[in-house]
Amino acid sequence: MTRSRSRVDGPRKLAFAGFLVCAGLIAFALYLQYVKDLEPCPLCMIQRVVFIALGLVFLIAAFAGPRGAFVKVYGVVATVLALIGVGFASRHVWLQWFPSPMESCTADLFTQLERLPFASVIERALYATGDCSRIDWTLLGLSIADWSLLWFVVLAGLSLFYATRKPRRRGDWL
Repeated sequence: MTRSRSRVDGPRKLAFAGFLVCAGLIAFALYLQYVKDLEPCPLCMIQRVVFIALGLVFLIAAFAGPRGAFVKVYGVVATVLALIGVGFASRHVWLQWFPSPMESCTADLFTQLERLPFASVIERALYATGDCSRIDWTLLGLSIADWSLLWFVVLAGLSLFYATRKPRRRGDWL
C-alpha cells in the first residue's frame, strides 16, 4: 500500500463508520415503525430526514476519499447537519419531559407537507404537542427522542473529529 493511499484510507473509514451508524439508526426506526407498529410523530420524521442527509454526506465522503481542504468541507457539512439534528432532538426531548396539558395532535408529516408551506411544517413540528410528547418505547430508560439526541451528539463529535483531525505522521491519519 502506498503512502498516499494510506492517507486517504483514514478519512474514508471514519466517514464510512458515520454512514453505517446513520444507516443502522434508520433501519432501526423502520423496524420500530413497521414491525413494532410505532407511528412516528412529525419531529421523528424530521429527525429521520436529518439522519438520512447526514448519512449521505458520510457516504459521499467515504466514496470520494477527499484530501486536504475537502476533508474539512465534508466534516463541516456533516457537523452542521448533526447540530441541526441536535436542535430538533432537543426540542423533542423537551416536549417529552414537559408535555403540554392539552392534547392536540397534528396530522402526519406527509399530509402537512402536501397542504402547508415547508417553513410552516417545520414551525408546527417544533411547536408540536400530543404525539410528539408521548413516549411509546424505551431502552435502558431512554425514549426514542433521548436516543436520537444522544446519537446526534455522537455524530456531531465524529464530524468535528473528521473535520479537525490531522495526521500525527505523514501516513498515519487515525
